[in-house]
Amino acid sequence: MKNILAEIITIGDEILYGQIVDSNSQWMSAELDKVGIKIVRKTTIGDTEEEILNILTEAESRADIILITGGLGPTNDDLTKPCLVKYFDTKLVMNEAALTNLTSIFDKLGKPVSEVNRKQAELPETCEMVPNNMGTAAGMWFDKNGKTFVSMPGVPHEMKLMMTDFIIPKLQKKYSTPIIHHKLVKTVGIGESDLAEIIVDWENNLPENIKLAYLPSLAQVKLRLTAFGDASKQVENEVKQQIASLKKLVSKYIYGYDKDQLQEVVGQMLLKSNQNIAVAESCTGGYISHLITSTPGSSGYFRGAITPYQNDIKVNMLHVNSETIFEHGAVSEETVTEMAENVRKLYHTDLGLATSGIAGPGGATPEKPVGTIWIAVSDGKKTTTKKLQLWKDRELNIKSTAIALLNMTRLRLLEK
Repeated sequence: MKNILAEIITIGDEILYGQIVDSNSQWMSAELDKVGIKIVRKTTIGDTEEEILNILTEAESRADIILITGGLGPTNDDLTKPCLVKYFDTKLVMNEAALTNLTSIFDKLGKPVSEVNRKQAELPETCEMVPNNMGTAAGMWFDKNGKTFVSMPGVPHEMKLMMTDFIIPKLQKKYSTPIIHHKLVKTVGIGESDLAEIIVDWENNLPENIKLAYLPSLAQVKLRLTAFGDASKQVENEVKQQIASLKKLVSKYIYGYDKDQLQEVVGQMLLKSNQNIAVAESCTGGYISHLITSTPGSSGYFRGAITPYQNDIKVNMLHVNSETIFEHGAVSEETVTEMAENVRKLYHTDLGLATSGIAGPGGATPEKPVGTIWIAVSDGKKTTTKKLQLWKDRELNIKSTAIALLNMTRLRLLEK
């Protein structure tokens, strides 16, 4: 089955200036993907006639469907409608249905329709009106040379209602679209290049209708499998088979799928094994505790935390031996080991987690530069430690440390 391709064009100087964020194209992409329409390009342009006309020509050459948002207001700087009149070689006429809708809105507000607003009911003669039940600017549907053009207002709630109630159902009737199925495989504890090297043969032997994309993020790599086909169940089963083969290669790095979050997965593992944890955070300042407790039901396995930033707190409240800190420093394997072991005892938990490091930008020494961080997990019988050598950015260091410690906890639970 032929892929149906769409292009999204957002119009507005305010988007280019960074004064507002374009959330429309992201939402539209997700909704179109659900019905098997593939987005090939997204473009943002300013309120300039030449730019608008050029991008319409370009989009027509590469896409079946061109979706346009923005520039439909009643003021002179809104150029989308005049440009569409020029592009489709037509003229503006009063659209009675649009005028009725416009009048109804102003009646509810107890206001007369001004001449400026009345012009919003003037639409290109060759278009089909797309009703706007949430605002004054009607949408416009054009068919040209087998291609579909749809212009919508840039106000998100107006555009979304048009898309769900009118545009997507009409597109589904017009086009025969394939099934597009996505599956995210989430990995942690391995870099993109190392992962690619391990799974290279598996990747090279994927069926033609299944594509793989690497989506690296902070300390994690997501593998997105995208499958195309005519039957939903068949496509899903094909992807499941490929993931089963993938797990044989990298199972210890896979922590979840799709919307799974690492802290949620660790929490479910703790609940299933009837274990609980406590955390001592010296360099992460409570961030790990925040991640853990952001999950509903975390009280079932999280007993508490201490944030011993100063050495005297480590000694007097967490009972780290002062000689350990004196001989090895606060940022050391020896200190973080005692922190993990002692926080477990302090809170009477199955596992104790700890961090100690130099998040930056200050506090470094030649022996311990910014990004030097130790993490540990203790269960009373065994304490696992790891030295991280991270970056010069404080926020990245804190977040990367949290991911590394949660993953260390996940691996310990898998062992047990």
